[in-house]
Amino acid sequence: MDAIRQECMKILQNEGINPISSIDFDVNGAVHSLTFEYIIETYMQASEESRLVFLTALKKAVDAKEMGIEKFFEGMGQLLLMTHLSDKFQY
Repeated sequence: MDAIRQECMKILQNEGINPISSIDFDVNGAVHSLTFEYIIETYMQASEESRLVFLTALKKAVDAKEMGIEKFFEGMGQLLLMTHLSDKFQY
């Protein structure tokens, strides 16, 4: 298992978050659910530098109690959905 991915999963475990629990997103009336694990896996497909940025941001979200890890993953999930939708509508 990749060390960066493993560290992300360990952070979830330390924070008491089940990796297969999901976050629901409303996109034009349609609900899309992304699991914490899916979000991590998707970002782990990026370059080494991007993966390190993701891990660093995740650590900062944990440290910054006012933001919280759930808000971090909500933002990352929204980014994934926006990217997916913009790719879908390019001609």
